[in-house]
Amino acid sequence: MDARAIIAALRRGETPSQEDLTWFANGLADGRVTDAQAGAFAMAVCLQGLGEEARVSLTLAMRDSGDTLKWDFDGPVLDKHSTGGVGDCVSLVLAPALASCGAYVPMISGRGLGHTGGTLDKMEAIPGLRTTLDEAHFREVVRTSGCAIVSASADIAPADKRLYAIRDVTGTVESLDLITASILSKKLAAGLQGLVLDVKVGTGAFMKTPDDARALATSLVETANLAGCPTSAVISDMNQPLAPALGNALEVAECMEVLCNGKGGALTELTVALGGVLLCNAALAPDLETGIDAISKALTSGQAAERFGRMVAAMGGPVQFAENWERFLPEAPVIREVLAPASGFITHMDGEALGLAVVDLGGGRQVQSDVVDPAVGFSDVVALGQKVVKGQPLLRIHAAREDAARRAEMAVKRAIGIGPVRAETPPLIHERIR
Repeated sequence: MDARAIIAALRRGETPSQEDLTWFANGLADGRVTDAQAGAFAMAVCLQGLGEEARVSLTLAMRDSGDTLKWDFDGPVLDKHSTGGVGDCVSLVLAPALASCGAYVPMISGRGLGHTGGTLDKMEAIPGLRTTLDEAHFREVVRTSGCAIVSASADIAPADKRLYAIRDVTGTVESLDLITASILSKKLAAGLQGLVLDVKVGTGAFMKTPDDARALATSLVETANLAGCPTSAVISDMNQPLAPALGNALEVAECMEVLCNGKGGALTELTVALGGVLLCNAALAPDLETGIDAISKALTSGQAAERFGRMVAAMGGPVQFAENWERFLPEAPVIREVLAPASGFITHMDGEALGLAVVDLGGGRQVQSDVVDPAVGFSDVVALGQKVVKGQPLLRIHAAREDAARRAEMAVKRAIGIGPVRAETPPLIHERIR
């Protein structure tokens, strides 16, 4: 076999065999496949699709391109994954909440992709914290803290590690087949006993329509269950940022407000909904309502905050981060308010445009080698349906330079619509798929 033949067949619309995809995944892992060939493969899949059988084969081939973990704990090994949005920092709240409820959460996460923020970039906004751990350290953090949010090591789904980065810079992020294989190859390699998927839909999601989101959720659930991991999905709204902040340190601050100060809102609501599903499916709760209550109590009691602080310290961050998080998070030198140009109601928010504006500020990557500035982004973002008066702040820009803040202000004014009539606000949770 060789990469050129597989790419050419894909380009012609032919379905690759399991042997083809196994060879290609191994070639990604060991370097036989070049970056150019990986990009061409991704583009061919994006344009032609794989089909259900080949999608499962690619997922398993990428999972088996490296090591798979096995765990021996007194509780179930669970995880959650989001398909990506803006202001979506659920993982940082949910992982310690699940740990407080008797689960173990070895969360292998990714970096920013396209206009969406990355969980690893958010974690690394905490000074000193390292998300790249060797397997022994990773296992110790999970054992002692109940959770760890880390990057995939060179030995966990190495094929995906290469393809993930290449997708980000080749315009192939949106492929249903590649999203499914990327998400599940890492999750299945982590040795999970239960998974919940948060599939986003709306202006800030990769899937803009309910039909596309449902197709992805179904693909993920069916593929994961065929691979032996009990999995459910929730389709949640991304027509506005989940938390009222975009940018790594700013989103960590929102998480700490939930964990330490009991802040409510959509971030909390979605966290308890996803956690309830996992606890119920893993028999840590007799039904969904009891699972939701257990996650809520973990947040309000401070138990989840204690678990998060324990995890941060074990991963090299400040020892008392949960108690003094405001002291440690970096701050941008330029802070500017964007004022409403007219009175009315917030009728539309282009989440993708807002996410790209944060990338332009330096809060994400335009090319693979870019260094992320953890301090930049937006805070205090208005919500859909909110009434505003002329001159009222729509959000605050946190920037490294004045010129970057001016560009961001223009992008924000284009992305947020104001009208005379209050628009109907979409529900946070659109659908559940089991």
